[in-house]
Amino acid sequence: MGDLNYSTATEQLQRLSRGEITSAQLLERHIERVEQIDGRINAVVVRTFDAARKRAAAADAARQRGDNWGPLHGLPMTVKESFDLPGTPTCWGFPQYRENIARQPAVAVQRLLDAGAVLFGKTNVPVALGDWQSFNPVYGTTHNPWDLTRTPGGSSGGASAALAAGMTPLELGSDIGASIRNPAHYCGVYGHKPTWGVVPMAGHQLPGVRCIDSLDIAVAGPLARSALDLQLAMRVLTTPLQQFGPLGWTPAQWRTSHKTPQQCRVAIVYDDAEARVDHGIQNGLHELADFLRAEGVTVLDDHRPVDSAQSHRVYSHLLRAATGAWLDDATYARFQALSQASDPALDTMRERVWRGSTLTHREWVEFDQQRAVLRQQWRTYFESVDLLITPVATSPAFLHNQQGERWERMLKVNGQDQPHTDSLFWAGYPGVVGLPATAIPMGQGPDGLPVGAQIIGDSFADPLCLQMAQWLETAWRGFTPPPDFS
Repeated sequence: MGDLNYSTATEQLQRLSRGEITSAQLLERHIERVEQIDGRINAVVVRTFDAARKRAAAADAARQRGDNWGPLHGLPMTVKESFDLPGTPTCWGFPQYRENIARQPAVAVQRLLDAGAVLFGKTNVPVALGDWQSFNPVYGTTHNPWDLTRTPGGSSGGASAALAAGMTPLELGSDIGASIRNPAHYCGVYGHKPTWGVVPMAGHQLPGVRCIDSLDIAVAGPLARSALDLQLAMRVLTTPLQQFGPLGWTPAQWRTSHKTPQQCRVAIVYDDAEARVDHGIQNGLHELADFLRAEGVTVLDDHRPVDSAQSHRVYSHLLRAATGAWLDDATYARFQALSQASDPALDTMRERVWRGSTLTHREWVEFDQQRAVLRQQWRTYFESVDLLITPVATSPAFLHNQQGERWERMLKVNGQDQPHTDSLFWAGYPGVVGLPATAIPMGQGPDGLPVGAQIIGDSFADPLCLQMAQWLETAWRGFTPPPDFS
């Protein structure tokens, strides 16, 4: 594939528009790449190559006629398994949904198709999208292209692995617990968690769930190898539906800023007692701070918006309330019994899973009231700060560990044992109040694994997050391919 392996979606679209390559040829290059290397990675687990070939041929014929399908005309790409794509299963890793064949595309998928994309497959996820690893009994385990013994992240782990390995130029993911940002960090790519509500979630659900948007911290958004591609994808994904009505979608009303990235006041948080961060990630953040200061950016060290412990506790309970709403009756009853029998003085992630999954309505409202306070504190914070940059997770990609519950699994952070679930603190920092966050690569740590950061903005300030990411990509650091696949 030559330089097409790791060219950006924007570059591939330019080559298509200039006639240097056809959509059919570009698709075959991607299919060849998948067939060549995905046996080692296991990222593209649902393959729609024949349907994609027909669509690519139609895209080429349309271009020859002078027709323009839109900003993604003829671009081959993949989407996360959890999105409905007609003719393919949407199972979220559950064997019982293996035959849940989609008839209609998810709204976000339809927007990609309406913009001219050629979808040639879907990428792997963990069961119920509930892990920072991507393994399940239906499709098996996805491996990180930087080190096949390590996780690519989750739940959009197949997406990030496919991007990092040059198998796809653009991806559609989803995020409730850093499921876009975490895989981007572990695989050294870009990802954007939009402001809650600006990308429709309909069609990202299992049977029996009528409105996935009721999970009011879950979002859909793009992953890519370039911040410019994230901007392109966000323009497509936030395009309103053609049918307008009292419950229809309208265009996102972005919060405008007349500042350039260099004119921003940027706060950086390097570490937190709620979730201690690996020194390699902290070093990357300090290098970023040094670069920003050298460029004349005002940098505020350790300037925090909210109380960390309060934010983490509210997020943990509301997250589990959202995901626990669809537990089967037996699991719900078990969690309820465990919650009632647990020591009230204990407040680890284990207890938060049990209690959050079985909150009474009155208890949920109390946590939602606390979230309202956090939301106001964030609003006040952004009156004096333009952007906040923090870690995405506590460590680089960790070794595969599929035993026991997530909170029982331990990893080493700066020589100390830490539960995997501590990293959820950084997921919930912007997530609990629905703020946008763009994950960016910061190069590699001392162990040679990618490390990243997230750029957090005010609600509906997605464009400013993405502009900062794009400037840093061109002026500081961008995507680097993993050595074994470059």
